Amino acid sequence: MIYDAAIIGTGPAGLSAAINLKLHNKSILWLGAGNLSTKVEKSEKIANYPGMGYISGSDLIEKFKAHADEMGLEITEQMVTAIMSGGDYYMLSAGSDVYMAKTILFATGAASVKGFVGEEERLGMGVSYCATCDGFLYKGRTIAVFCGDARFEHEIDYLAELAAKVYVSSAYEGGKYGRNGALAAGELTSDKIEMLPKPIRQVTGEPKVSGLVLTDGTEVSVDGLFCLRNAIAPATVLKDLALDEAHIIVNRAMETNLPGVFAAGDCTGRPYQIAKSVGEGNIAAHTMIEYLAK
Repeated sequence: MIYDAAIIGTGPAGLSAAINLKLHNKSILWLGAGNLSTKVEKSEKIANYPGMGYISGSDLIEKFKAHADEMGLEITEQMVTAIMSGGDYYMLSAGSDVYMAKTILFATGAASVKGFVGEEERLGMGVSYCATCDGFLYKGRTIAVFCGDARFEHEIDYLAELAAKVYVSSAYEGGKYGRNGALAAGELTSDKIEMLPKPIRQVTGEPKVSGLVLTDGTEVSVDGLFCLRNAIAPATVLKDLALDEAHIIVNRAMETNLPGVFAAGDCTGRPYQIAKSVGEGNIAAHTMIEYLAK
């Protein structure tokens, strides 16, 4: 099946685009986190979203989820690791699956744009974004895992079944492997899994990954690094996508420099506001509909 649109990101921009595309009877592949947006959910108070008055982020997320359910929108909880042009459509690699879509919308937010020093250069040379795709390559070897969300913890367990040693660095609190999580607190014992004492700063090795440098200068020898994030920097996923520093360059119709590829929300730049993201998602959807009509 070739979808009319693939939306990468489930925050306000992605939701807005999905709603409008659904209203126009377009087939949609919506990829991202099932909880929609941790950033919105953790907001203590939102005061500038029209019609909502003062509302907490958790309450607004519940309204977003209810709207998505009412529209019959379904989220595919996979991370897109690569996009390739197929001529009149694009092929998206996500986990061990490949999808096809006529148009692409990046709604990935601002938090996903920065990787580690040396990460992008070693993609496919020891750096991987998919445990189920590449884990078998590291059977009996030493690897590191950067885990950006508790929903990826099962992938750490999977990698630990294969590797001889797994170093874990995380960017969230609690869970099994988060900061101050069960492993860090000594509540879990494992011969294979160990928390790194400091965050990762740099990936090293020529040409393949051979080690990591932590923020305190400590060097750790590893054969590979798995980066498990909610999203990957768009320019890493899709080559030749034009950026202005960390942001995707778009015009007022949310078009990028590539045909059939659009962007909306925080990934296009400031201001990082929910209302702005919703508006850009709406514009992008209507431009995508026009593109598909041609």
